[in-house]
Amino acid sequence: MMFDTLALSTIPAEDEALRPAIRALVEKHVASMELHERARTWMGGDAEFSRAMGAAGFLGLTLPKHYGGQERGPLARFVIVEELLSAGAPCGMHWIADRQSALVILNFGTEEQRQWFLPRICRGELYFCIGMSEPGSGSDLASVRSRAERTESGWRLNGQKIWTSGAHHADYMIALVRTSGEAGDRQQGLSQLLIDLKTPGITIRPIRDLNGDLDFNEVFFDNVELPADALLGNDGDGWMQVNAELAFERSGPERIYSTAILLDAWVQHVARYERSETRERLAGNLTAQLAVLRELSVAVTTRLAAGERPVVEASLVKDLGTTFEQSVPVLIADDLASRPDEPVDPALLKAIMNVTHIAPAFSLRGGTREILRGIIARGLGLR
Repeated sequence: MMFDTLALSTIPAEDEALRPAIRALVEKHVASMELHERARTWMGGDAEFSRAMGAAGFLGLTLPKHYGGQERGPLARFVIVEELLSAGAPCGMHWIADRQSALVILNFGTEEQRQWFLPRICRGELYFCIGMSEPGSGSDLASVRSRAERTESGWRLNGQKIWTSGAHHADYMIALVRTSGEAGDRQQGLSQLLIDLKTPGITIRPIRDLNGDLDFNEVFFDNVELPADALLGNDGDGWMQVNAELAFERSGPERIYSTAILLDAWVQHVARYERSETRERLAGNLTAQLAVLRELSVAVTTRLAAGERPVVEASLVKDLGTTFEQSVPVLIADDLASRPDEPVDPALLKAIMNVTHIAPAFSLRGGTREILRGIIARGLGLR
């Protein structure tokens, strides 16, 4: 039997050409950072770096030029993100706005919303967080209970969000809320709102991780009065809009490169000592996994560039990628522990401890492993 050869997706030469300029910008900003800080990758943020990214034209790459973008394809952004994560750049401030909020506003927002938000995002001046998960709901987004009721002047919002990354430094949240019906109605009656987080009635309570760092937050809404133009897209279209947004959130390089800095530091450590067969096998295995996952991520990005919505494929990348990311600190720690007489740089040990503490979050953010596997199973017709 003859089979057609399956060609791998490739990054266009004009996008690859972006690497020298972004590397130069990143190197300037990470030079003074410690290894454990760089190992936080997109969980760490620096407003000065975000503004420098905007000034250099590296934010909003896929947006139209009249909104401040560069009108490049998603693979151009893939190149930029890959360089940021590989170097451990502090890109958490602008991360969500650049990755998905800008695209949601571009695709579903009014012209007034586009003109106000998008140029500020492209300049690295406006930061977003995602209001999806709620207590008792987890990744079951269709069961959200936060409710926005129509008023004479707009909307009145009550409810709570949890596990909201970056809410403590964000300017705005795009939240999935119920605008009609009841929680039992599931996907019906859901909408997205653009919420200014400085609005009275909003309380943000940070959730510290085991390292003492801040990333996740609880966000409470107590009779929050929002203007009529806070509605993003059409009333009741929230479920459709969120599903389009999640393809961007789940498929990118951040789902495979969160431990790249740690892996690179360990490989450099191994190179200083005599390699055993076990070490060579482990390093080769991890490198091979990373290479395959990268090809999967590039393939999904290529489909996004073609205007498709590869929800199942993006879920696969996220599930496989975070499983890999969580395995890296464990395998490296086991290797070093098996050689107690081998000197280890304290900076590497601190990075291992920090990444080990935050690694459980890798399979929570962007949808839990269980929810993703349910999406994959349905997509494959297995349930």
